[in-house]
Amino acid sequence: MIKKRYADRRDWRRITQRHYVHEQVENKVFNGHVTLLQLIEVTSPLDVRYGDETIRIADAGYVWVQQFPSDAHHAVTSMFDVTGQLVQNYIDICLRTGVEDGRIYWEDLFLDLIVLPSGEVLLVDVDELEAAREQGDVSEAEYALALAEAKQLQKQLQDGTFPLVAHVEVMKERLELQLKQGTPR
Repeated sequence: MIKKRYADRRDWRRITQRHYVHEQVENKVFNGHVTLLQLIEVTSPLDVRYGDETIRIADAGYVWVQQFPSDAHHAVTSMFDVTGQLVQNYIDICLRTGVEDGRIYWEDLFLDLIVLPSGEVLLVDVDELEAAREQGDVSEAEYALALAEAKQLQKQLQDGTFPLVAHVEVMKERLELQLKQGTPR
């Protein structure tokens, strides 16, 4: 079954205190929704392992910026540590994105791309997509869509033509300003 995930991470118990803001953006680079989630307090840090490397992606003081382009089948989560350094970009391949009861969501198609600060791109969760297809949780068309979107993104990332990775700093500053002005949601 395709899972609907929400940008505010309201149901993620690891985050015990947060600030969150989102807005709709329309400009030359991006059309869609952008969110910023500040992790104020967490029950414990979250570290992930990629090969020989362990990366902390969630801890108190971390900031996640998510971009949900309206004309694409992906959402980009850029994770920043307490010093403001990018720790990774996580690209969820999705069936669709939208807004439900004021909450930004994406329908997760299992397949993901991870872009490390070194520029290395990892394709992950292929096994989850395969299992979902075998169990009938995704159709053949959804399976093909996920693979095609991932392939297109890999090419753009390799060619340096994927705009959302470079654009995230601008969005981060814009949303942090909203938080400072007292408009968190």
